[in-house]
Amino acid sequence: MSSKKIEPVKKLVGQMTLPGDKSISHRAVMIGSIAEGQTRVKNLLDCDDCNYTIRAFRDMGITIKKEGKHTIISGKGLRELKKPKSAIDVGNSGTSMRILAGILAGQKFDSTMEGDTSLSNRPMMRVVEPLLQMGAGITTATGGFPPLSISGGAVKPINYRMPIPSAQVKSAILFAGLYADGTTIIEEAFKSRDHTERMLKYYGADIKVDGLKISLKGGPELKGRSFEVPGDVSSASFFMAGAVLLQDSKIRIDGVGINPTRAGILEVMSRMGAKINVLNKRGMFEPVGDVEVEASRTKGIVIEESDIPGIIDELPIIFVLASLSKGKTVIKGAEELRVKETDRINSMKENLERMGARIEVNKDEITIEGVESLKGSANLRSFGDHRTCMAMAIAALTAKGASVIDDAGCITKSFPEFFDVLEKLK
Repeated sequence: MSSKKIEPVKKLVGQMTLPGDKSISHRAVMIGSIAEGQTRVKNLLDCDDCNYTIRAFRDMGITIKKEGKHTIISGKGLRELKKPKSAIDVGNSGTSMRILAGILAGQKFDSTMEGDTSLSNRPMMRVVEPLLQMGAGITTATGGFPPLSISGGAVKPINYRMPIPSAQVKSAILFAGLYADGTTIIEEAFKSRDHTERMLKYYGADIKVDGLKISLKGGPELKGRSFEVPGDVSSASFFMAGAVLLQDSKIRIDGVGINPTRAGILEVMSRMGAKINVLNKRGMFEPVGDVEVEASRTKGIVIEESDIPGIIDELPIIFVLASLSKGKTVIKGAEELRVKETDRINSMKENLERMGARIEVNKDEITIEGVESLKGSANLRSFGDHRTCMAMAIAALTAKGASVIDDAGCITKSFPEFFDVLEKLK
């Protein structure tokens, strides 16, 4: 897919289920591969990023098969991965590279991870530094960028206070801690998504969570398990925003993950005045619910730095919501958006201003003054970033004329079916 023309619509109506959560899918492959015995996962996300993670573990001797809606992972235990024949290619998946670094640090072999041009310009020192403290041997390209060359071997436990909230860095430390003789302790300033902690406990790890403090004792083998991956709340957020912004809309998304460290979008949209109900709450180690959303008049709010870890992937669509809300929205402490697949502060500002939005950026503080409507007939840029592309597709639905988004094929990174699902709701 190259460019995509988006015609405005009057409303979104319908009921749907969504592909599996990307963050949980990555972790399911990783933990299933280093657990003993079979892991059977339903609704594992089929996207570019997760497929790179699958390929990485296949390269290290793990059998991973797909049978209908299930993915079967034949795990070999913590220390039975095999040295890959060549460098591990993780494409554009920062999640794969950062978290997998923790697992590779504890192996009996040396390895190298590389990525595409975009990933090769994303910083890695925030994950490298704590792993170095644990005794791992890691070298990077000049400036702390990929590729990462890792000398596997003995790692030791550490006490680590996270300088910046990052579930990926936290996960890498926890995975390395599985191979350490002793207890690894992590303290967070703000709670980041906790999928790794929940899943490790489900698989039998000796892990305890006390508020912002996580303790993990190395050593115990993990045991293969079966479970279903909930629908991705980040993917759901685009349709939720579309339903809120388009008059007479009403949608229901079944089986969405509502993990409180991840579903901050529900709370933020509610504070903005969106009509959202979560029904039929359920789940195993991850809470799940059915989300109903209908058209609402939203207002501007202040989003604090402490809110950011729970909505980091949803901030692009929050930009769109804020642009069409009454009054002013202020977003604080959002500098993490600058080191995603692109600088998402810049990509969203540039695109929305082409459509008549009013956005000011002062360092890491963003102020958005709502307008009544967005202009159509805009040429929009995806910047090769899946979330920028999907957020601008929703913005274009509300506009007064057709818009065109370039390089719309980048959505395959996380949500290949996005435009198909959107079409069914029109």
